[in-house]
Amino acid sequence: MAIALKYEKRDPKVAPNTLRNAGKIPAVFYGKKQASTPITLSAREFEKVWKKAGENTVVNLQDGDDEVQALIHEVDKHPVTGTLRHADFYVFEKGQKLKIKIPIEFTGVSPAVKDLGAVLVKVVHDLEIEAEPKNLPQKLEVDISSLVAFGNIITAKEIKLPEGVALVVAPDDVIASVYEPKEEVIEEVPVDLSTIEVMKKGKEEVPGEEGATSAEGASAPKKEEKKAEKK
Repeated sequence: MAIALKYEKRDPKVAPNTLRNAGKIPAVFYGKKQASTPITLSAREFEKVWKKAGENTVVNLQDGDDEVQALIHEVDKHPVTGTLRHADFYVFEKGQKLKIKIPIEFTGVSPAVKDLGAVLVKVVHDLEIEAEPKNLPQKLEVDISSLVAFGNIITAKEIKLPEGVALVVAPDDVIASVYEPKEEVIEEVPVDLSTIEVMKKGKEEVPGEEGATSAEGASAPKKEEKKAEKK
């Protein structure tokens, strides 16, 4: 279902910051058979549409009686504040098929993960498909309950696609898989005993200590020797 969004043709002489300060954002729409047309949008209204439609929903750009159908192709945001600053719309032709990446939403519970402790690997998070704009899905659901044993995988061809939608990627491309976790082996390093210094037992002699003791002994006569001298 298309979403309506009103626009006004933009005067290129008006600075973008002037528009933003007035609560608007500059934008442009173009296509194979549509000349590039600068427009102005209400910043608040566009933000609502952007959150709801994303890049996969048809937007009816309206200016009075003039109307074009387009997809939001690119949005420029402020790198710090995240404020929307500019938008590009791609105008498609009636009956034209588009190739576009659709986000994947993983659902269900994998028995291999729950009961066996397997590790779940989500190989991709979006899938490239081809369809007319009116048939583009918002998302693609992938049920992981089929992953029941180690080594099980889910491929692109197993994803249920809506009517009018075809795969662009290879059918055998892996979308998700489970594998058995491996314990990390800690390798023991042998100890080289030759590098270990053996501590000597007992107190080590300090050079010069013996001589100092002898000197002290010589200068300190025994009590018996002193008594003999008095006699």
